[in-house]
Amino acid sequence: MAGASTVLSDSSLLSRLDRALLPLERFFALLSGLGAFSLMFLAAYSVSGRKFFGSPMAGYVDYIELLMPLIAIMGVSYVQREGGHIRMDILIGNLSGRVLWLLELITILLVLVLMFALVWGSWAHFDRSFDCARPLCSRDSTIDIGLPVWPSKLIVPMAFAVLTLRLVLQAVGYARAFVLGLDRPVAVPLTLSVAEQAALEAEQLEGRD
Repeated sequence: MAGASTVLSDSSLLSRLDRALLPLERFFALLSGLGAFSLMFLAAYSVSGRKFFGSPMAGYVDYIELLMPLIAIMGVSYVQREGGHIRMDILIGNLSGRVLWLLELITILLVLVLMFALVWGSWAHFDRSFDCARPLCSRDSTIDIGLPVWPSKLIVPMAFAVLTLRLVLQAVGYARAFVLGLDRPVAVPLTLSVAEQAALEAEQLEGRD
């Protein structure tokens, strides 16, 4: 989204569930960042090997293939929680109250339908690759050095399952806001105005001089 957002908390069950899921989302986002760092390290190692020893890293493309789901998908639920995904703020930014919450709820429910299908399909894709009767429990492997592919395929349904939980919480949050007519509901990302964003940044910087 275009602007910064914040997620409010209180003592309600919904807010407690929101905070309970957050550590798992942060851990997955951390793994995604470590995967990106590992990819940079592997690239430097492979280029150095080619440049100085005439031999690039064996299976470099295979490692990239296995790291891609980790980098691209593991942090998706954390970004959803923080309201960081790209969307059309030209319309959303001009809405408020029950109309806004209804539109957000409809959007979340549509995405939920898609995510249920993706969790089912990605798990089936992993299941076709996993077989402990075979070496390394894998029915397929990478082309170059034969790494098992199933761990990479397992990442996708895991990340999508966490995202589905996040979407369920947000759907409940938006539905609650719509029914009760709340101005600032909990467990959903609220877009900050420029003034609110500046005030928040100033508050975070206080005492750091």
